[in-house]
Amino acid sequence: MAERDFLKARREKLDKLRRLGVEPYGRRYVRTHTCRDIHERFDDLTGREVSVAGRVMALRHHGRSAFFDLADQSGRVQAYVRRDNLGERDYEVFRLIDLGDIVGVRGKVFRTRTGEDTVEVRSLELLSKALRPLPEKFHGLRDVDTRYRQRYLDLIANPETRRVFDLRSAAVRAIREFLDAEGFVEVETPVFSPLAGGAIARPFVSYHNALDMPVYLRIATELYLKRLVVGGYEKVYELGRVFRNEGISTKHNPEYTLLEVYQAFADYTDMMDLTERLVSHVARVVLGTQQVTFQGTTVDVTPPWPRVQMVEALERYSGISLEDLRDDETARRLARDRGLDVPENATWGMVLDELVGEFVEPHLTGPVFLIDYPVEVSPLAKRKPGSPRLVERFEAFICGREIANAFSELNDPDDQRERFLAQAEERTRGHEEAHVMDEDYLVALEHGLPPTGGLGIGVDRLVMILADKPSIRDVILFPLMRPLEEQG
Repeated sequence: MAERDFLKARREKLDKLRRLGVEPYGRRYVRTHTCRDIHERFDDLTGREVSVAGRVMALRHHGRSAFFDLADQSGRVQAYVRRDNLGERDYEVFRLIDLGDIVGVRGKVFRTRTGEDTVEVRSLELLSKALRPLPEKFHGLRDVDTRYRQRYLDLIANPETRRVFDLRSAAVRAIREFLDAEGFVEVETPVFSPLAGGAIARPFVSYHNALDMPVYLRIATELYLKRLVVGGYEKVYELGRVFRNEGISTKHNPEYTLLEVYQAFADYTDMMDLTERLVSHVARVVLGTQQVTFQGTTVDVTPPWPRVQMVEALERYSGISLEDLRDDETARRLARDRGLDVPENATWGMVLDELVGEFVEPHLTGPVFLIDYPVEVSPLAKRKPGSPRLVERFEAFICGREIANAFSELNDPDDQRERFLAQAEERTRGHEEAHVMDEDYLVALEHGLPPTGGLGIGVDRLVMILADKPSIRDVILFPLMRPLEEQG
């Protein structure tokens, strides 16, 4: 049946219901039990009257009686309807019920000869008439585009989808519980900012009419959180959305959930310890194990995780050493010789980052910290003693996916100013994602930032791994999609 005909048929039923004096969109309904309760407490509930409500997911008519499956958030239960129990008028109302309708039923609990826990319906109330069809009955909702655009249908049709987002909620709770137990304080910082700082990324731009000024959706929470460390918060974190005006892929979404953590009197080694303990805790809470399987690969996230120097890993997997990247032009030429398309304004540090992505990251199967990054791509990180071209920074990988980025925070205001100026020069050469000059943050640093370790964890990517989902859109309830030209 075409959807147009389907809508017509359902609206005709809607009119019949109203002629019978039934309001198809009901009000408050008092439930005594959930579907799960009936299964879990069947022995206690047998023969007792219960009241449950949910969506009709299957419907089987048998002359003067019928069975249907009722689904709520907890699960499903079978309901049994007989004309003799409901009476002529109410049974006629029931005959106008369709798949997808939301109803409330009251009746006694029993078990059928086939062993199915069932509610024998003595009264039925229509709570919401569904005018559009549910996904195909036996095959669920498989079209990926529809699943993302109409997540409510995905949740109705695919129990696995509900499991993923239940897991996500549990993971977020576990993150908070872990950090709270460690003595960290959760805070909230601005989503709008006069400058887009704290990361190398392109921002979304908006405008504040009352203040007559452009504002930016935050690309990170870092600079505000470090201001709080200046102000005396020694352990602080924020868990919230950030926005980056960049490409969309299975690993990237324009808005995503970022955890940022800052700890005074610590450095990136402390952040490595915190990361592996936090991730292993979350895995244990949501999966019941520290053995994590992602796309056919099983790894153990139990601490400690290996620490591997970035430049050593590059030399191991590609034969390229740090000395081979002695200047920008040489680095660009070497990358092009290896088949990489790098822009003319790429610095040696940017090239190194690209080379690692191409030759190293595919080999990072187990949980591992890749440490000590180029200063050019780490403008907010402290230099590594004895290696002026590198900083104390790491990225954490699980099954080849980056889940965390952290460093020893740069707390020298003069060095930070020079880094900002170097980034400004990069912007003049066409690097749109280079960090902006932030004078207000420099003023904060001049008041004294204690030695600090900072950590960022992409919550969506962590959930992808825990839920064994290959695309970031599978773990975001409503990912951004290009609008359809027409909606039915």
